[in-house]
Amino acid sequence: MSFPVYSSYRYSGVEWLGEVPDHWIVHRLSFAFRTISSGTTPPSDRPELYGGDVNWVTTGELREVAISETAKAVTTQALDAFPTLRVYPSGTLLIAMYGATIGRLGWLAAPAATNQACCALADPKGIDPRFGFFVLAAAKEALILLSSGGGQPNINQEKIRAFPIPLPPLPEQATIVAFLDRETAKIDALVEEQRRLIELLKEKRQAVISHAVTKGLDPTVPMKDSGVEWLGQVPAHWEVRRIGSVSAKITNGYVGPTRDILVDQGVRYLQSLHIKRNKISFHSPYYVQQDWSEAHAKSILEAGDVLIVQTGDIGQVAVVPEQYAGCNCHALIIVSPIRAELDGSWLAWVLNGDFGFHSLLSIQTGALHPHLNCGNVKDLHVPLPPLQEQAEIVEYVVEQAEKLDALIAQAEAMVLVLQERRAALISAAVTGKIDVRDAVAKQAKAA
Repeated sequence: MSFPVYSSYRYSGVEWLGEVPDHWIVHRLSFAFRTISSGTTPPSDRPELYGGDVNWVTTGELREVAISETAKAVTTQALDAFPTLRVYPSGTLLIAMYGATIGRLGWLAAPAATNQACCALADPKGIDPRFGFFVLAAAKEALILLSSGGGQPNINQEKIRAFPIPLPPLPEQATIVAFLDRETAKIDALVEEQRRLIELLKEKRQAVISHAVTKGLDPTVPMKDSGVEWLGQVPAHWEVRRIGSVSAKITNGYVGPTRDILVDQGVRYLQSLHIKRNKISFHSPYYVQQDWSEAHAKSILEAGDVLIVQTGDIGQVAVVPEQYAGCNCHALIIVSPIRAELDGSWLAWVLNGDFGFHSLLSIQTGALHPHLNCGNVKDLHVPLPPLQEQAEIVEYVVEQAEKLDALIAQAEAMVLVLQERRAALISAAVTGKIDVRDAVAKQAKAA
């Protein structure tokens, strides 16, 4: 859908705004909000300050939506003890000033206090707070460019107060807000549809894998009880074997500190972040020297080896393809199958199915830092068809997984397109690049 533009424009003098309609003004945020402030964090070792009736917002709760309740609440005693901890009214805009959440927004649907990383914009004058929200959403990149500090970027309140924004007449602001509320709701509904589709496709992918590696491809074959929890019945001609009984070696990659061994070029060094959904993706490259790798030969990989994430994202498993043969690895369990009995690709798909995933989670140890150890992996039981059947099922699973992965990728791409369209529409409306007044008037007449 295309929209008309305004009849005349002038240069705003602000880079992120460009030209604005002639009758709009441009002013600092401090002109539009009488109060621009923040809050504080009461000491966590004083329990009497928490658990009260006063909502307390942290930047993690800024998700571009209304905030009506918070994960934590503070007491009136905390308000009395800390003058900077004040309660802001409903309608207050919030913007994250620090770190990874910098630039995130929200608005209060109920009164609340905030921590020191939230900047609160309250007591509006000449601005509809919801229009202000959409303006700040459009200006997010420009705001972030004003931040300072490398490891922990931040925008201070002075920069926020001085930040220039467009201000149409109040009735026009309300019209733009009504337009954006309606149009973004439509886009959000489409995004939600795509996300539901993605979840359904992922569930189907998992179901296809799980059924194929536990029941086989022929629904007419006789079945037998596997004797293994979560596995149930398997084809009668299959075996159920311990991984250790069909493996030439089960070991783990180097588990020491890496700060002194990594180099800019050399032997590729795989880590847990490279293993996802039975694929190895060397997207964040790490390397070690050739002589270091040779000195740690037990963790040099061969094609067909199976890698199991040992700590962190436990349950991620991938087979080593030819292109990654010769790599070394860090903190991964390496299973080297006896090739005459076990296809590494088969084992990897079994462990990627529901049975394999839950089996791995069931043997993790360590309450504080959960991890897998080689001994427990060795004792896991897995279904074992004849070698030829393993290859046939692997071929089928790969084909089906690739089809479903392609559909998932299409849906994920559609989500990105819709999100980009949403952002572009907001930016165009609040900066006056499109005139939505007639569109809103026609919608009102049709209603």
